[in-house]
Amino acid sequence: MTTITLKINERTKAGKTLLSVLNFFTSEKKGVEVIKTDLKNEKIADETPYNTEFVEMVLGAAKSKNRTTVTSQNLWQSL
Repeated sequence: MTTITLKINERTKAGKTLLSVLNFFTSEKKGVEVIKTDLKNEKIADETPYNTEFVEMVLGAAKSKNRTTVTSQNLWQSL
C-alpha cells in the first residue's frame, strides 16, 4: 500500500479536476481511501477576507450584555 499526501488548490482547473477524479474513486470504494482531509480549516483560512482579531472583536461584542439598541425612532437621540 502507498500513502500519498497532496496539497490541492481547489480554485484552479487542475485542482478541481483532480478532486473530482479522487471523489469518483473514493465513491466506488475500490482501492482508494481518503484518510484525512482539512478542507474546512483551509477554506476558512484562505477565503475569509477578515482579520482574525477583527472577527474575535465582533463576536465578543455580539455576546456582550453592555450595549445600546438603536431603533429608527431614537436614532438621532442616540448620537
